[in-house]
Amino acid sequence: MRGHIILSHGSDSGPDATKVSALAAVAEALGWSTERPDYREADARGHAGSIDPRLATLAAAIAASPRPPVLVGSSMGAFVSGLASLDVAVAGVFLLALPTRIPGYPRPFALRAGVPSFLVHGYADDVCPLDEAVSFARTHAMPALLLQDDHRLSAALPDIEAEFTRFLGGLA
Repeated sequence: MRGHIILSHGSDSGPDATKVSALAAVAEALGWSTERPDYREADARGHAGSIDPRLATLAAAIAASPRPPVLVGSSMGAFVSGLASLDVAVAGVFLLALPTRIPGYPRPFALRAGVPSFLVHGYADDVCPLDEAVSFARTHAMPALLLQDDHRLSAALPDIEAEFTRFLGGLA
């Protein structure tokens, strides 16, 4: 087994969501173990109210991991993946449709310096502002893939899968 990956879905979604399911399949085909926590109960608390419960769920999954995991997150899942990396060692962070702030939540997005990371974002994302995500990536010298797609990134899934494969190859 190459390593372990924890994939976090976005709000109004679930562990069987398209992106996290597709990326889990890519990782498993490459010999990685995966898990997808279910945050739907936490998400019923609203965006800002879901973050701390999501972080607690993710922290428990990380603690149970046999080694520092790779965190993959989409939207709200990306936000909590970055924050979780501040508290524990992780092998990498792969972020999709990143919000850099959540209205009503006091902390902005952050991630541990030096952790291998990658951003995927759509030019037509109407939920998470492109300029804010790109600014974060630029400030932190984070590689990024910008795509002609919206927040769901469903039209660009083959490109995302290819980039994820390269990202994991760089960690192996």
